[in-house]
Amino acid sequence: MDKRYTYNGINLTYSIEGEGDALLLLHGWGCDRNIWKATAELLSRHFMVVAVDFAGFGQSEEPREVWNVEEYTRSIEALTAELHIANPILVGHSFGGRVSILYASRNEVAKVILTDAAGVKPRRSLGYYRKVYTYKLLKHALPLLIGKKKAQMLLEQRRKASASSDYNRATPMMRAILSKCVNEDLCAVMPKIKAPVLLFWGDKDTATPLSDAHKMERLIPDAGLVIAEGAGHFAMLEQPELWAASLKSFLKF
Repeated sequence: MDKRYTYNGINLTYSIEGEGDALLLLHGWGCDRNIWKATAELLSRHFMVVAVDFAGFGQSEEPREVWNVEEYTRSIEALTAELHIANPILVGHSFGGRVSILYASRNEVAKVILTDAAGVKPRRSLGYYRKVYTYKLLKHALPLLIGKKKAQMLLEQRRKASASSDYNRATPMMRAILSKCVNEDLCAVMPKIKAPVLLFWGDKDTATPLSDAHKMERLIPDAGLVIAEGAGHFAMLEQPELWAASLKSFLKF
């Protein structure tokens, strides 16, 4: 059953299943809490599972200003305060990993599970920067050369061809938020995480490559890595048996 709370005037949605110690499921960008359906079914037999729709996803309202990872993390801190949750277990995929990392770096948590998590600033190629600055130049020059209406049409075509599917599917507000969040580097706060951390990663992940997991393993004091061979960015869905076994071993149920 959907439940709602308000953070900074934004109505956010979550659900609760099971009883016991609190465990938060935090989804990735472009997804919602339904991606955790099988995981929630497994874990709710042993924990009180709280699955959240981040602002702008699922049944939660979109932010009215450009949020960063800090603001998303505060929205989860507001939820745990409202539910009187202390020492939760955090499970974060992709963007949900960003929020889990920042949350765990400054709050007491029991354990953290990061699967194909973001948080390490992507390495950008020379081609990437050439593409970005060419677009910025065209954005300013084309309206003067061919008129505003035709320039907007050509720029939109160019953006759609070069941007990620997440970016193209997003609303203008969520595009601005994605652009802001995707470049935030959380490596500086990773050493502050004192709880045990499980890293579960697909070795074929191209969105948050395995090198990110190795870097997190070095920076987080008590971290261990499980590699899902042949899996990509959704390793927990692609290797469900290994995922379930890893959860049982790490969470001891």
